[in-house]
Amino acid sequence: MVDVLVLRARETELLPALDLLSHRVRVIPAEPAAFVNAPAADVIVVDGRTDLANVKSLCKILVATGPGAPLLLVVTEAGFVGITPDWGVGDVVLDTAHAAEVDARIRLLAGRAAQAEETPGRISASGVVIDEASYSVKIHDRPLDLTYKEFELLRFLVTHPSRVFTREQLLSEVWGYDYFGGTRTVDVHVRRLRAKLGDMEQLIGTVRNVGYRFNVAEDGANAQIQRQA
Repeated sequence: MVDVLVLRARETELLPALDLLSHRVRVIPAEPAAFVNAPAADVIVVDGRTDLANVKSLCKILVATGPGAPLLLVVTEAGFVGITPDWGVGDVVLDTAHAAEVDARIRLLAGRAAQAEETPGRISASGVVIDEASYSVKIHDRPLDLTYKEFELLRFLVTHPSRVFTREQLLSEVWGYDYFGGTRTVDVHVRRLRAKLGDMEQLIGTVRNVGYRFNVAEDGANAQIQRQA
């Protein structure tokens, strides 16, 4: 069973095909404010049947600051014309698609996302190269001597480029729900990471009164997060 989160325009009805699926489906308004307390999801279905301009902005916000789940965009036949790679969606489906097709697309998206998370590989961005198999990190070919938690924190931030995380979110994602330490732990690890990054410390950015993010350098190939199995 896949946890599916549907972002639906207020004036539209739920897609009929979703009612026929065995997945756990939850619906919230297609508004950025609704993301704050959005439930966890394996796949996010974005209703793109109306107002494509706003839907495009919504998809970009989700990619940059959302929960990180792959996006399945639902459009009308006319809507296909305006979709481009910079939307950041993982797949597109017609609103008239049968339940079997919608189910297959959801399962494939969830499966690919899970496989990418579970398969150790090499992650590179902005001169930082992370080898998940050997738990090693280099920045511009200079090895970094990181503790396990420093490695996990850096890897988490790098794999969610430009997305801002609160200290509470980082504690939950990196240290786990069973960790009873305070949010100062995050600040200490960020400070240590920056010291080890040296003149590249700006890669870990601070968003005042919010938290931290990984700043992707806008220099051609390095602006793209690359992951190799």
